[in-house]
Amino acid sequence: MAALEEAGVFAEAFETGAPGSAMALAERAVSLGFDTVLACGGDGTVHEAVQSLVGTDIALGVVPLGTANALAADLGLIAPPAKVAGMLLQAAPTRVAVGRIYFTDQSKNPASRYFVVAAGIGADALLMSRLDARLKRRLGYVLYLIEAIRIWATSSFPLFEAVLPANGNGGSRVVDVSQLLAVRVRSFGGALRRLAPGASLRNGSLSLLAFKTQSRLRYLMFLLAAVTGTHTFRREVELMETPSIECRARAGSREALFVEADGEVLGSLPVRLEVVPHSLTLLVPPGAQP
Repeated sequence: MAALEEAGVFAEAFETGAPGSAMALAERAVSLGFDTVLACGGDGTVHEAVQSLVGTDIALGVVPLGTANALAADLGLIAPPAKVAGMLLQAAPTRVAVGRIYFTDQSKNPASRYFVVAAGIGADALLMSRLDARLKRRLGYVLYLIEAIRIWATSSFPLFEAVLPANGNGGSRVVDVSQLLAVRVRSFGGALRRLAPGASLRNGSLSLLAFKTQSRLRYLMFLLAAVTGTHTFRREVELMETPSIECRARAGSREALFVEADGEVLGSLPVRLEVVPHSLTLLVPPGAQP
């Protein structure tokens, strides 16, 4: 706030009080006529603010104060808050595409959310569902690692169906997968940097990582390679580009499969993922290549 005031920018601070409150606060900022909203938190706070800003002319800026700050990392904004504020003052408002996920919420009703980092079905969503908020604040990424190891050791990685749209060479293609991740950012920062080559906020399609295996060894080999930046895509783990995709449970399956977007657990299958072009104004600092 001091950095903004020193630059002659009028700003007001609104404090989140519970899950979902950032969405209401961003909507309030829009109704009050502000031209910019700075989401000061992690990817969850950003995710909530995005729901109220898509389709408006209000710009979104990100100040990383959370456990996971993937969007901030993609924008080159991992720095102390006052320094980030200075970078945002020099940023260019840029219109970008966002993802949209249609899902079944926890009350078994159809719902949808926008996402800017990634959306997933399978093991990554199961991981997010197991994270305790209080422990996450205390342990940070260590908790992610603990739960990831636990899931790797105990999950059966149940299969579900991913339905790719027709590409002009025939009908739709159905693929059995145990994990699907739709990536929108070029870099997650930290250990997982360029997880999905070609992914970008400026990309008009989804970059999909499809795990067509239930092998614990194959999962482990890919993730270790991803951490070291040496991962490749083969038959068991495929990288696909598509404007949309649908996911559904296999016939007769009783497995509960979680769905997440930007790290927020949303519900379950069936799911549809798509891209909404030129729908969000994002503050992109000089030199950033998201």
